Amino acid sequence: MSARRLLVVGAHSADFVWRAAGAVAAHTAAGGEALVVALSYGERGESGELWKAEGQTEENVKRIRHEEATRAAAAVGAEFQGFDLGDYPLEVGQDGHDRLVELMREYAPHVVLTHPDKDPFNPDHPVAHAAVARARLLTSGAGVASGFKTAPPSEFLVFEPHQPELCGFLPTVYVDITAVFERKVEAMKHMAAQKYLQEYYAQRAEHRGNHARKVTGDSAIRQAEAFQRLLPHVVGAL
Repeated sequence: MSARRLLVVGAHSADFVWRAAGAVAAHTAAGGEALVVALSYGERGESGELWKAEGQTEENVKRIRHEEATRAAAAVGAEFQGFDLGDYPLEVGQDGHDRLVELMREYAPHVVLTHPDKDPFNPDHPVAHAAVARARLLTSGAGVASGFKTAPPSEFLVFEPHQPELCGFLPTVYVDITAVFERKVEAMKHMAAQKYLQEYYAQRAEHRGNHARKVTGDSAIRQAEAFQRLLPHVVGAL
């Protein structure tokens, strides 16, 4: 049996680290494959610390962000690709859509993770969601036979946004990341341009771990990540 493939698509290069690095690490630790795609490097809107360096340039910021994200992805057993489509605003365009569709057809992920469709504080996150949702449908041909190459429909989930209560985010899946939490911490440390988020998301993992314990009664769960499933989960029995 081939390994289960996980695809994570973020608007910016660090998005996957805060919101899904634990789930990625748990997936790869169980023998799965994982690919992280960043539609942009967040070079303009999410790299403020890097811009404090005298003589800094946009190309150098993108280079640094690519290296950071590559190391962070490796820390959780994943590969990283940057589309370099620009940020604030992120504009995917037809070429970007075509590139994403082709990647999804070739990689044929079993699970796709991305942003929710609403975020009143970040204009790029909903754009990323729309691009991924559209590409996923074009990849599968809406789940029926088509006159072009397709891949089987994937599971489709969104990861937790920074302020979930303002983004319409409702957790329906908790992933226990206790066993791989240190790998998430390592991944977060690689994103030096946004050190201020490391403590916040470590605390969030503790909060979600508390929620997961209450749901399951499993006192061994210490850290978790939350996701919202967008499509029904089909099973053979309950």
